[in-house]
Amino acid sequence: MREIFRPAAVALSTACLALALSGISSGEVLAQAKQAPSKQAPAQAAPPSAQQEAPAIKQIALTEKQIEGVLAAQKDVDAITDKIPDNAKPDPKIDAQLDAVAKKNGFASYDEYNTVVDNISLVLGGFDPATKKYVGAEAVLKAQIAQIQADKKMSAKDKKEALADLNEALKSPPPAIENKGNIDLVAKYYDKLAEALGESEE
Repeated sequence: MREIFRPAAVALSTACLALALSGISSGEVLAQAKQAPSKQAPAQAAPPSAQQEAPAIKQIALTEKQIEGVLAAQKDVDAITDKIPDNAKPDPKIDAQLDAVAKKNGFASYDEYNTVVDNISLVLGGFDPATKKYVGAEAVLKAQIAQIQADKKMSAKDKKEALADLNEALKSPPPAIENKGNIDLVAKYYDKLAEALGESEE
């Protein structure tokens, strides 16, 4: 079951990042990030263990039916997955429940559902929450870095940790969106998707 939930965890983490970025309320922060020169070090090859931890996302062209299916299934999926303890062993009963929810909402299997969620989350991670426009994950991360750097209320320790995490995320950006039509579809359902997929991480 760990293999089944790993893609969901990756997708939900990305969605959580997108939701966390919704705290950016100023277009100025995004503008600052776009103007700031990139001082990023050259990309380094990821160690093999990192590649094994997060399998590559199988990118697909999304359809409205798939997005509506995810929105319809999300509460039921969350109800099942929220009860699963961390590091739980595979349970055929839970697998069957998840497959049943996926099939009820138009997916061939829970694996297909996860692939769709992964693709939605990949796109969501590149939306500026303030403008609800797609700007790319790198621009969103840079905007969040600028916001944290400008935050006078955040403790130095928290600021240092947050900046370290964000700078690390910049070093290993998500893959480019292969299916550009996915951006328009996710934009159409942005509010519903951000709410549905973001809540599942809380």
